[in-house]
Amino acid sequence: MRGLVPGAQKLTRVGLVVSDVDGTLVTTDKVLSARNRAAVQSLAKHGIPFTIISSRPPFGLRMLIEPLNLRLPMAAFNGGVLAGPDLTTLERRPLGGETARAALMYLETCGMDVWLFTEDHWHTRNPGGAHVQHEVRTVQMPPVIVETLVPLSDRAIKLVGVDTDPDRLTHCAAEVGALLGAAATVSRSQSYYLDINAPGIDKGAALGELARLCSVDPADIVTLGDMDNDVPMFRQSGFSVAMGNGSEAARQAASAVTGSNDADGFAEAVERIILPRARGR
Repeated sequence: MRGLVPGAQKLTRVGLVVSDVDGTLVTTDKVLSARNRAAVQSLAKHGIPFTIISSRPPFGLRMLIEPLNLRLPMAAFNGGVLAGPDLTTLERRPLGGETARAALMYLETCGMDVWLFTEDHWHTRNPGGAHVQHEVRTVQMPPVIVETLVPLSDRAIKLVGVDTDPDRLTHCAAEVGALLGAAATVSRSQSYYLDINAPGIDKGAALGELARLCSVDPADIVTLGDMDNDVPMFRQSGFSVAMGNGSEAARQAASAVTGSNDADGFAEAVERIILPRARGR
């Protein structure tokens, strides 16, 4: 585990712990380990509330609710939807039809497969595309196969451009970001996924909304994550922990770095960083 940055030890009160899911709370194979599950239970025993922020759709979080005994609002689609523990929608921010259509045109011109997510389903034109089966395993729901995504544009909450070449995805991310400008938020949730959300939607804004709903000062929140799209919530929280498998941006932005998601880095952070700093509760 990397040494903490100067000043990180000053955090003595933990009012809420918020975690990313993929690459953080679950393994690469999408398994919630017994140790990570026990770590969340340990937080509860110490009176520390816990919830999640994910790029997943709401229906892709349902398999975590019972094992983690989630009882607080949580954020899906990077904050595009805030949902209750019963997955009832509390707030939603659609991408907007015009923006979605412009993004679709660009991503398809780039040769990317594109997934369009509504609150209830995900859609693709190519059932045999890269990472489709990976996503099926992740969200535990098959896609709806359509001839064209354009008629669904007005219902889109998030678009995902999918590519097997991380360098090409990086290039396309810069170009689509410039094309859409202030009309969208463009981020990387995985090295092979490019997420496009409504303007102002990112995990930092979502953390602020969860803090408001849970009546917690953001300065008393600890966040855990692994990717570039987790950096905004790192910046909004009082203390942040990146997984050892995290992107360079995530590891540089975090207050501390722990083990990888496949080595129970989440549990290590709870055991060695968070609980020792909860003494002020």
